[in-house]
Amino acid sequence: MHAPEPRPTRALLEITVINGDTWQRLRGARVDVAGRRVRTDAHGIAYTHVRHRAAYVVTASEPGYTTHSVRLPFQISRKQTIHIYAPAQQWTMYGVSPSRGDAQSAIHLRPPFKIDWSQGVGSMVEFPAVVADGVAYVGNLHGVVTALSMSNGDYVWMHDTHGEMAASPAIVGDELVAHGMDGHVWVLDRATGRLLRYATIGSPIESSPVVRDGIDYFGTWSGTLYALDLRTMRARWTKQLGAKTTSSVALDGGTLFVGDYGGRLWALSARTGRTRWVRGVNGRIYGTPAVAGGRVFVPSSDGGSLTAFSTSGRYLWRVLTGSYVYSSPAAWGGRVFFGSYGGYLYCVSAASGRVVWTVPVGGSISGAAVVVDGVAYAGSFAERIVGADARTGRVLLRFPHGYYVPVSGNGGKLLLHGYSRLYAVVPR
Repeated sequence: MHAPEPRPTRALLEITVINGDTWQRLRGARVDVAGRRVRTDAHGIAYTHVRHRAAYVVTASEPGYTTHSVRLPFQISRKQTIHIYAPAQQWTMYGVSPSRGDAQSAIHLRPPFKIDWSQGVGSMVEFPAVVADGVAYVGNLHGVVTALSMSNGDYVWMHDTHGEMAASPAIVGDELVAHGMDGHVWVLDRATGRLLRYATIGSPIESSPVVRDGIDYFGTWSGTLYALDLRTMRARWTKQLGAKTTSSVALDGGTLFVGDYGGRLWALSARTGRTRWVRGVNGRIYGTPAVAGGRVFVPSSDGGSLTAFSTSGRYLWRVLTGSYVYSSPAAWGGRVFFGSYGGYLYCVSAASGRVVWTVPVGGSISGAAVVVDGVAYAGSFAERIVGADARTGRVLLRFPHGYYVPVSGNGGKLLLHGYSRLYAVVPR
């Protein structure tokens, strides 16, 4: 008589699903592993049995989050963790969104703050870092693109373009697109920093990328606007604006909005580059227009003003400051925020241009204003950052480091930008 064969033992796997930015465990997330589908419990843990402990591909998903698949070594430990990220809490391009509204309402972080870590990036930072999936990417004046861990500030990689840079990169899937003052467009592998492709434009680019359907839209010092196919690295179309262009392109629906040094705001077809309308302001446009609520808000540097048009081209109003307005505006809550060289952060009504409040910041403001979670921020040449309640103007933050643009970040930490150093801060 034969003894019965022992029943095969089954291993219990324990998979924790975490918001990669906030480190909060996610209840009810779906987990697929070894042909089984389970949900996380109230503690963010999913349990499942498998025949053998081995390395398995685990896929985690949750509404409002990106789906993430990764091979986890259960042969080493039966308890593993997988991180997923909420796209709304990332900061993938200059101006937060293609419309360049520079307002981030999905991130819920407000002063007072404490510094979690800080890291130098080698030289001056004129444009803000972009952030996704736990990594920040920033370019410096000397053309070095640096990737930093949002967890602890450690360097992930560095890529030297051997030029100069005065623009934010943009995150496009697994790639990073960067523009150089030496007239190059660089496409880097986001994980490693390895150069994948590049295009030689031949004129300095100070315009930060905005990418839709694989097309990168930007202006150049030569006054040419490009629609560059990032797969072939060839222009789909170009448009000669006739004056130096440092403004980044704002994209709203199928229309591009961009300003030039001739003091003109252009509205163009994103598909063909055809001019839809052109309007003048009272001085050259250095900064980037912001589009919100059917209106376009345009800074004028030597004209010292902010001008509003409807997206159909109708003039609406103008606010005069008496000083240069290089600062790109932010639009939030029916209001517009911008800085002036006179050293004031302005809040005005988006509908009428009426000044709601002003806050002195102690020095000239050159970089963009930014609104995060109802707080308006500006950096100044007084080397500080000021944050004010966007509704009342009450000052909530005076940070002793700053220069150009003040803030970016993700759902877990904000990045305050000093002259050549980033400071990751969390609420106290």
